[in-house]
Amino acid sequence: MIIECIPVGMMGANCYVVGCEETKKAAVIDPGGDTEKILAYLKNKGLTLQYIIDTHGHIDHIAGNDKLRNATGAELLIHVLDADMLENPKFNLSSLMGFSMKFKPADRLLKEDDTVEVGNIKLHVIHTPGHTRGGICLTVEGGVFTGDTLFNASIGRTDFPGGDFEAIINSIKRKLMPLPDDTAVYPGHMGQSTIGYERKHNPFLR
Repeated sequence: MIIECIPVGMMGANCYVVGCEETKKAAVIDPGGDTEKILAYLKNKGLTLQYIIDTHGHIDHIAGNDKLRNATGAELLIHVLDADMLENPKFNLSSLMGFSMKFKPADRLLKEDDTVEVGNIKLHVIHTPGHTRGGICLTVEGGVFTGDTLFNASIGRTDFPGGDFEAIINSIKRKLMPLPDDTAVYPGHMGQSTIGYERKHNPFLR
């Protein structure tokens, strides 16, 4: 399995390429900009993009959606509760940043316990509301992509529309902390961590 982190966009969000080495199929998680960098990596590795998956609908994670779809024909996936953020500049926060961006509707709406198959790789959907109503994490063998739910020794903001501090803490404690300690945490911002490290050192979980 290939996992590559590509920082993208004005806020340096972590975009991830997840590729199946056997089939050369791939998914891109959170293409928040710099589409050319993402396409160059896919081409260099000989990967065919099947899916674009948004962990939530904020602009720093979705800004490259349409360009990447147009260039590859990949399907776009987002949780059903964040689907309206794609087409609403107020909800996706682009209007707050001085520009308004709308995106095409998703091809598939995700929900709790869905599975996205990328070649021989299975990504399992965990609904983790709190940062947004439809925020998700994606588990894969040995790791979890946490979007803006869980960071290295921190958590996602809850002061934007749809945010809920109690909900995000509940999501992390009930749905992420039961994962094994050695599970790699691939967050939407900042550096990588593990579930075990967060269990011991994340001040929001004490």
